[in-house]
Amino acid sequence: MIKPEVIGIDVGGTAIKLGRFSQDGTCWQSLTVETPQPATPEAVLSVMVDAIAQVDPDNQTIAIGVGTPGPADATGRIAQIAINLPQWHNVPLADWLEAKTGKPTVIANDANCAGVAEAWLGAGRNWHNFIMLTLGTGVGGAIILDGKLFVGHRGAGGELGLITCNPNGPMCNSGNQGSLEQYASIIAIRRRTGKEPAELGALAEAGDSDALAFWQEYGRDLGTGLASLIYVLTPEAIVIGGGVSASFKFFFPAAKAEIERRVMATSRFGLQLLPAELGNSAGMVGAAKLAWECCIKI
Repeated sequence: MIKPEVIGIDVGGTAIKLGRFSQDGTCWQSLTVETPQPATPEAVLSVMVDAIAQVDPDNQTIAIGVGTPGPADATGRIAQIAINLPQWHNVPLADWLEAKTGKPTVIANDANCAGVAEAWLGAGRNWHNFIMLTLGTGVGGAIILDGKLFVGHRGAGGELGLITCNPNGPMCNSGNQGSLEQYASIIAIRRRTGKEPAELGALAEAGDSDALAFWQEYGRDLGTGLASLIYVLTPEAIVIGGGVSASFKFFFPAAKAEIERRVMATSRFGLQLLPAELGNSAGMVGAAKLAWECCIKI
């Protein structure tokens, strides 16, 4: 008897990653394809359908989960906005994929997918209450409460990177000013240093004093933002993912020290600050997990 499988898809501005997963999280086949440019909804849909046929040539999968770079509605049907993708406003992507594939489909924010993945198979698997930050081009977030993803009453909750750190800081695409994203994202690092995070990580590894000093400053800024989140959510753990997390060991001490300076011990008792474990596959893994949950509800 063939065991059922689902498809998890992570839609990004430059690449679309997808895989075929069994219920225990085993990925049997994966594929990465270029995101069409311009990445209009219709163009992305066409590429996704073709890619699905490649990873599931016998049409055996039973559901699809999709992570998109922006909030989905609370029902997991509509991609409300996809940051950095043109014309993505209230796109009924689940309906479109179901019409093309005949498979039940659920949509979620890509950072939420990463959080679900880490809760399922990664750094968050031992915690029932944790938050995840994805430090990438922007700063995404996910909130896991009592083992479940929290998205707010309309689906757009958990935008942790958009909290205010400095009311007079740089303008954010969200309309906020001085958001955590303006201090912790890859774009912010480029603006502040003129260098890429990987370059700064390599310099720090070689003992470069300027790079090491930058990562200390970065850690303090990150810790400042995390302090507000800790006071509100008192999580058991904070999982840090995204491309910048490759330099976790350089900014972790300063972030931890800033949290300890700003947050009362009663609000951070036992708190763990951890690097994510699933890397670039987290988005599609989490989308697959949501697909399994979609199947169970049907």
